[in-house]
Amino acid sequence: MTELISIAEAESLIAEHMPSFGCERITLERAAGRILRQAVHAEHDHPPFDRVMMDGIAVSWSASLPREFTIAGAQMAGMSMRTLADATGCIEVTTGAVLPAGCDCVIPVEQLRREAAHYQLIDGYQPSRGQFIHTRGSDCVAGTLLLEAGMRIGAPEAALLAANGLATVDVGKTPSIVIVSTGDELVDVGSSLGEGQIRRSNDMAIATALRLHGFDRVALEHIADDVAATQDRLGRLLGEHDVLILSGGVSMGQRDYVPAALDALGVRCVFHRIAQRPGKPMWFGIGPRQQAVFALPGNPMSALVCAIRYVRSALLVSLGMTPAPTEVVRLEADVDTNPMLTCFVPAHVQTDAHGRSMAKPVPARTSGDFSALPHTHGVVQLPPGNDRVPAGTVVEFYRW
Repeated sequence: MTELISIAEAESLIAEHMPSFGCERITLERAAGRILRQAVHAEHDHPPFDRVMMDGIAVSWSASLPREFTIAGAQMAGMSMRTLADATGCIEVTTGAVLPAGCDCVIPVEQLRREAAHYQLIDGYQPSRGQFIHTRGSDCVAGTLLLEAGMRIGAPEAALLAANGLATVDVGKTPSIVIVSTGDELVDVGSSLGEGQIRRSNDMAIATALRLHGFDRVALEHIADDVAATQDRLGRLLGEHDVLILSGGVSMGQRDYVPAALDALGVRCVFHRIAQRPGKPMWFGIGPRQQAVFALPGNPMSALVCAIRYVRSALLVSLGMTPAPTEVVRLEADVDTNPMLTCFVPAHVQTDAHGRSMAKPVPARTSGDFSALPHTHGVVQLPPGNDRVPAGTVVEFYRW
């Protein structure tokens, strides 16, 4: 019997053998959710000029600032810089405009009354030097490192890329992925069920878990429990895809043909079987062209746990993403453990009155039971132990 390896060993072996899929340059409009593969530095000072922060007037401040100002012109956003020549005058300004030369104070329109060609301060209002001015370079100066390779491109990152003139950007190249369900009992989602049949669901669950994280090149396949068909179809898929994710046929039953078929096709087994529940039979290997092959158990809970715990994170790192700290939560109730196996237990997570993330365990009855999973947010990871893990314990949490 193949020796069980630990969670940590499985993670380490996957990281050691996982291939890189390279990078590609795409337009910024298509980069949402992708992994940045270049460092980005400030093209210029931010802001690139002393910027007006409020609609109103710009004046030259002094300790003896007058209460009334004569309008000497206007400085609108996008206009070239105007100059205030008379310290008793003012220039009308709008938010985002360049601060006029000779001015060092912006007075918001809410603190002013206008009479003909003059502005008067509201009674009791005392402006101060430098107010409502976003000074040049106060956010960052030219050359400042703004984004590092490995960051996911979200809304703030996209804004910085755009503001610094990057119409195209280098990102991790998305691999071609195929998810293969195995088993004679499986039928398509839209098919009627015959005796002894169930509809395919693992492939859809795994595909969704990947697509939600930006993996959009995902195909679905099905292979019946047949030695020749398994080897023939896997051989073709290895030639067409960068990543194979199999569900079922990986345990030690008489019709679990996947490990032998992969071996015959030159896929080197890196490990088989992890000391965990559910998901113990998981298999991982590397193909002859550096294809990554993940063979997961066929039980729905087992397949999904392995997909989110190992497959998804490994694929993200292969795109160049910097690994994020593992999320942790506190248990809301005691949970049983196993003396030999790391256990994954579905949990519903919410924030309590003290701002703590609390996980309410929702244990599955079997590794084939996934009916309650929509009422959970992910799984807590419980290390091996002889006792129950008590409520209040901080544990790792992995989201669906």
